[in-house]
Amino acid sequence: MALSGRDLGCGDVRQPYRTISRAADLAQPGDTVIVHEGTYREWVSPRYGGSDDRHRITYLAAPRERVVIKGSETLDRWEHVEGAVWMARVPNSLFTDGNPYRDLLGGDWFIDQGRDHHAGEVFLNGRALSEAATLDAVKAPLRLDHTLHPEGSTLAWYCKAESDATLIYANFRGADPNDELVEITVRPACFFPRQTGVNYITVRGFEMCQAAVPWAPPTAFQMGLLGPHWSKGWVIEDNVVHDAKCSGISLGKERASGENEWSRLKVKHGTQREREVVFRAMRLGWSREHVGSHVVRNNTIYDCGQAGICGHLGGIFSVITDNHIHHIHANAQFTGHEMAGIKIHAPIDTLIARNHIHHCTQGIWLDWQSQGVRVTGNLLYENRWNDIHVEVSHGPYIVDNNLFLSPLAIKNVSQGGAYLHNLIAGRVRVQSVPNRYTPYHVPHSTEVAGLMTILNGDDRFHNNLFVPMNPMRESERQNITIPDEAAEQIAHAPTPPPVSREAFGLSVYNGFPLDTSEWSLSSKVDSYAVQKLPVDIRSNVYCGSAEPFDREDTPVATAAYAVSLETSRSSVTIHLTIDWLSAEQLGAMVSTESLGTAFEPEAPFMSPDGSRLVVDTDYYGHERGERSSAGPFESLRSGENVLVVWPRS
Repeated sequence: MALSGRDLGCGDVRQPYRTISRAADLAQPGDTVIVHEGTYREWVSPRYGGSDDRHRITYLAAPRERVVIKGSETLDRWEHVEGAVWMARVPNSLFTDGNPYRDLLGGDWFIDQGRDHHAGEVFLNGRALSEAATLDAVKAPLRLDHTLHPEGSTLAWYCKAESDATLIYANFRGADPNDELVEITVRPACFFPRQTGVNYITVRGFEMCQAAVPWAPPTAFQMGLLGPHWSKGWVIEDNVVHDAKCSGISLGKERASGENEWSRLKVKHGTQREREVVFRAMRLGWSREHVGSHVVRNNTIYDCGQAGICGHLGGIFSVITDNHIHHIHANAQFTGHEMAGIKIHAPIDTLIARNHIHHCTQGIWLDWQSQGVRVTGNLLYENRWNDIHVEVSHGPYIVDNNLFLSPLAIKNVSQGGAYLHNLIAGRVRVQSVPNRYTPYHVPHSTEVAGLMTILNGDDRFHNNLFVPMNPMRESERQNITIPDEAAEQIAHAPTPPPVSREAFGLSVYNGFPLDTSEWSLSSKVDSYAVQKLPVDIRSNVYCGSAEPFDREDTPVATAAYAVSLETSRSSVTIHLTIDWLSAEQLGAMVSTESLGTAFEPEAPFMSPDGSRLVVDTDYYGHERGERSSAGPFESLRSGENVLVVWPRS
């Protein structure tokens, strides 16, 4: 492909096509589509996929050439209104896939904050403006200090769709839009098949941006700026993805299994609708044979309104590694229960490793059916709500060798997790959800084995290092509004209310049993819905104010420590000073055998590929011995340690 080409050509080196879409209509298994430098304003919807992993269709940006696919068009005929406000009249014929300045964001688990939000967006020299609720708010925009881009919030726009044209008003704060690059989103995606089952495609080396991507809850069609649309075996690598109205990359579900029945029909509650989605998807062929097994690696993803990577059901058996994800939900104009750097529902046997995630709402959010997933070697910091949130899952799931450096490090609204060799610098929250029944599966399968509520417990915390860093003041915590789905659920079932505990360290588990022999007969019969499951907590190191579990086997505490984080555009460094000679904790190497089985699914803790798990390397990939140090770094020494954690040395 080349901007100098013609779609009527033959598509070879001498007569390249003009658009990527022309090649996408023709490419067959084994073909490679090479795209040369330039900006391509189109929605690429591949018609065909590869036949298997050896016979893919590959879309490749030409080496050392910048290839950009945009869901926007330029807009250069602006009329001055008053002050810094301008107006453009856009013919509705420009919008061939719906008018994003008429279409509103909405659907299940969407919170509009009391105002309308359109799918469209306006950009000045590549920077997104904030949508205003009224024309008066465009004329006198307010600085929004709660956003991650407060300096840009006074650049505002407002729209009004008429029968034949759409009027867009914008405050460019002194800039003349006829002399600058102004773009508006007109397409809902950049690279996304319109139909399902387009398998074995590789997308490599592109920049993709500025798409009017709709809200993507787990109970509706989940579109992304880029994604496979309920297909199998995609490889998405080395791309830069940014400025999606909602989700950047989606591995999520199609329409047939459910489409916003909760908010649209207003009969059954959303959690029941989500259970129905799971069973409908199974009847429609949700399995390893038909969907999932994707690879998403080495991408940079930022400035997306909902999620960097999302997906319900379609991310099974996938690998999500080495991505840099930041400034997700940065403008914070709307909210909901789907906002995170990575938000995956049903990550069955999925590997999430070595990702660098910061300045998001939540870093990694695993919701429902987190079974066989391993979260390992990730770096997370400066995430506003928490670094990792595992919700209403029964396990077994594994969280090891991660750096959790935000004020709220772990939000555990699940059971059956194994937290191993992590550096935990923030608080830990444990929350029960006694009224939500969620599925668990036959190991390494999508087949549902049963449904059960969340009792809490059945967790393992082995060989973690707790180093409280920059604790959040209570006044700051009260200023953060976190949509609490668990609390909202209580109106829909006659069960005891959720109970939430939070602290530095693992004292949040105080009072949990160590084995099932501590359950009394009466508790098992009369109060089973709120009975806590046993926990296995051992060989952790607690610094400063971090508090151990009151019945922990061999905890070690030290007051002598200091920790800080140094960030720049090119690196992230941890400065950790610790009296390691007194705090060193050598725990046994963690393996499938030492972790036992998760209670509800009665399944062992295995690697996502089904092989035996052994945590025998640290954050850097250095080998551990049979007795290994607490935390993610095997080579810590007493005194000051300067650790470059991104890029990895």
